Amino acid sequence: MRQRDIRLLVLIILVAALAAWISWPNNPGIHLRLGNIRIDREITTQLGLDLRGGMQVLLEADVPAEQNVDPESMRAVRGIVENRVNALGVTEPVVQAVGSRRILVELPGVEDPEAAVETLKETGLMEWVDTGATFLAPGTLVKTDYGTMETELMTPTATVTSTAAVTPTETIYHTVLTGANLKDARVEFDRNGLPVIAFELNDEGAKIFAEFTANNIGRYLCIVLDKAVISCPRIQSAIPEGRGQITGQFSVEEARSIVLQLRYGALPIPLKIVDTRAVGPTLGEASVERSVRAGLIGLAIVLLFMLIYYRVPGFLADLALIIYALTTLALFKLIPVTLTLPGIAGFLLSVGMAVDANILIFERMREELRQGRSLQRAIDSGFERAWTSILDSNISTWITCLILWVFGNSFGASMVKGFAVTLALGVLVSMFTAVVVTRTFVHAAFAIGGETLDEKRWLLAV
Repeated sequence: MRQRDIRLLVLIILVAALAAWISWPNNPGIHLRLGNIRIDREITTQLGLDLRGGMQVLLEADVPAEQNVDPESMRAVRGIVENRVNALGVTEPVVQAVGSRRILVELPGVEDPEAAVETLKETGLMEWVDTGATFLAPGTLVKTDYGTMETELMTPTATVTSTAAVTPTETIYHTVLTGANLKDARVEFDRNGLPVIAFELNDEGAKIFAEFTANNIGRYLCIVLDKAVISCPRIQSAIPEGRGQITGQFSVEEARSIVLQLRYGALPIPLKIVDTRAVGPTLGEASVERSVRAGLIGLAIVLLFMLIYYRVPGFLADLALIIYALTTLALFKLIPVTLTLPGIAGFLLSVGMAVDANILIFERMREELRQGRSLQRAIDSGFERAWTSILDSNISTWITCLILWVFGNSFGASMVKGFAVTLALGVLVSMFTAVVVTRTFVHAAFAIGGETLDEKRWLLAV
């Protein structure tokens, strides 16, 4: 057995073991902590609205009916809403324009509908407010001199727990910076494992921030989100780099919610909720179970056919097909890909194409043996001559998937996109398993078989 085949066999075994671990239904996920870096990644199967249920939200521009809505502004609103939905962890959402003033949002499997809705429509105004020698407890509502100097108190977006009494203030405080000067924001963890919000300002904001902190050491600079104080640190020294942290007694979920609003900025057009409705799974649990059972039965029949008709190569192809299924499912969970019923259909179709690739290879091998080629030559020629047909077929499938994806993306048809994504990904993995995995298994099997061609012909059922 060649050294190259040995290395490939070891690699295949490692990939199969990793894919099996990721595909395991009770996978615990990845939970690591390296110094100040904490990695928490749940590895689960994402299901779409038709399989899992979720919610639909219809948003409308909150402007007078007689006022025209700028199409460019609505496109910007749609992009911001989609970014917020994606950052919420909702995969493959539907965010599409409905007419000139409305946006339809579908959230499959959302766990906290109220928080999700608030995140979608919130303006997310962040201010760094100079309160002088006055410390304001988290949750305190304030008035600032930013914009029109509003006289009415606004409701805070995030709930910040504090043991201090939360009372509104009457003093109008000066706004030093706003979220417009924010370049980036993310959740990090301090030495005690508590969440903090790390932020970075743009060049203009960094210059203002550096000058203000240098001239106001010892004073309080509160961070205010939608007129509610979330943190009120004392300036200890000048901060010339434009980077800092927002600390407070908030949970990881609250920190992430704040980061979402800061990172994606204020909406150019305010939104109001027109309609919100819960969507139940259209298939139902029993239908899903029957679909899975039917898929398993079909797969078992295919595996049995390959084993009976192609003998040892068929058995090796069955092993490669199992590795294909595990690898594809693992990629669905890692990316992640939201599985809808059309998405599952795309995956099953790619299984058929993976089997078809093996059949092309084995039939080519049979033809070479019937023409009197040596066994090694027949194996190599079988893969080489079948490769062109496999590649042409898969390229045409990818082109079709691209057309379907563009159509689904343009018209908000997420199920069409799901079918295209799962089919394209499945075809890609099938090429790896058919050309690399099956070939390596065949070389390994015949390297340890009989010594003569006649002793090995029966393996190929020639």
